Amino acid sequence: MKRIFFVAVLLISATILHAQGWYDVTKFGAKRDSSAKATAAIAKAIAAASKAGGGTVYFPAGKYLTGPIHLKSNITIHIDAGAELHFSDNFDDYLPMVETRYEGVDVTSFSPLFYAYKAENITITGRGLIDGHGKKWWDFVEGYKNDQPRSRWQIMFDSLNKNILLPDDPKQMKRGFLRPPFIQPMFCKNVLIEGISIRNSPFWTVNPQFCENVTVKGVTINNPPSPNTDGINPESCKYVHISDCHISVGDDCITIKSGKDIPGRTKAAPAQNYTITNCTMLSGHGGVVIGSEMSGGVKNIVISNCVFDGTDRGIRIKTTRGRGGVVEDIRVDNIIMKNIREQAIVLDMAYSKTTPEPVSERTPKFRNIRLSNITAYTKEAIFINGLDEMPVQEFSIQDAYFEAEAGIIIRKAKDIELKNVRIATTRGAAIDVSETERIDIDGLSSVQVRDSLPLIRLNEVKQAVIRNSWPQQGTTRFAEVKGAKTTQIIFHNNILPQAAPGIQINGDVPAKAVTISSSVN
Repeated sequence: MKRIFFVAVLLISATILHAQGWYDVTKFGAKRDSSAKATAAIAKAIAAASKAGGGTVYFPAGKYLTGPIHLKSNITIHIDAGAELHFSDNFDDYLPMVETRYEGVDVTSFSPLFYAYKAENITITGRGLIDGHGKKWWDFVEGYKNDQPRSRWQIMFDSLNKNILLPDDPKQMKRGFLRPPFIQPMFCKNVLIEGISIRNSPFWTVNPQFCENVTVKGVTINNPPSPNTDGINPESCKYVHISDCHISVGDDCITIKSGKDIPGRTKAAPAQNYTITNCTMLSGHGGVVIGSEMSGGVKNIVISNCVFDGTDRGIRIKTTRGRGGVVEDIRVDNIIMKNIREQAIVLDMAYSKTTPEPVSERTPKFRNIRLSNITAYTKEAIFINGLDEMPVQEFSIQDAYFEAEAGIIIRKAKDIELKNVRIATTRGAAIDVSETERIDIDGLSSVQVRDSLPLIRLNEVKQAVIRNSWPQQGTTRFAEVKGAKTTQIIFHNNILPQAAPGIQINGDVPAKAVTISSSVN
């Protein structure tokens, strides 16, 4: 009797779940012990839910082996606690190739592991695990040599991509073996990815493209040291919300992109209106990175309340000649960075080596980028590097503390503000500025005594105000000014070292280019 009653309860429960729009993949033939691929069973469950107008495709606890999963509108994938989805590493399982985007270039290539195209109201959620088993993909790419015979997948890629728009440097596309992203919705609306754990992505992990209203919340991503396994890369999307995520990956943790070179400028779809908050980021090349593929533009980005611990860089914005596009209206606030192996903050417009050229649609622009309430323990505090023909414009940082080997380096910039910055460095000038126009340094203070090294070095700077600054007691050189093009440098209301030279003005500086007023020795 007990057995009959138990079976009856299960049948009633299954009926209720189905009536409520839940579609258990095991009822469609999926094996919970990974003894057989569940790809077809999952597709049947999605089709049944879609036919009913939508529903939840449910993975109870167990271990499932699958190929790519293609979502349709109004479908939720719910991966329960104790459930694991293990994606096949058989490359043929990701055929036929589909419309996708690879590093900012539109191509037809292997299907992403989770894929949706022009769908609405799609969700991947739960407390379960998805594993991309990326090692075979990584090994193929790492081991491939240009003089090797082309594989059948590369030949297939060539036949499907004869007329694609290529970037300025198409070498990587000629490889013709482009690993699939893990989760890539394209041209979708209302996308939610919440709660799940992801590991071992073949390529970029969460990579929405041309989507509207995307939320990634409470997701854990763990990729080992591996090529191009970025965490979250929303490209050319609008209204993106990333929060409460924990990311440790083989490349950048969160990256904002909008297409590369001619392909990106042709579609002209900016990445815009993103919020990133309450995230922790560990191993990775960068914490939050914008670019270098930003040819469609990036604007209206807010990054707040995050911790970076152990990344190569913290906030990084990068581009190069040929990209075009504008990065603007960026706000970064309340960030802690520890164990940063290179720079805490980077704005680099010369990410690759190029030669100066006239300003055109190929010329990128950085402007109106504001940071505040930053604490960083790093190798180098800030690196700003503009172009001869296009300086970095309208950058400010306020209420910041840096402990670093090297300090703040600014090259080829315009309209720069540093306010209430406290800094400890062990080599070079704490602030080293060259070929820059209009800079305001207000309330600078140093942590340790700087004997022979200047706290501030200005070279070929036009129009600067250095005020209300307070070097550590015992510092002998507050500032050094040099360069024949230097003009209108004002030191006002600073506490200068008692020992000369507090401010050293080199002989090549024009007469009357430097004014010192209301300072205290």
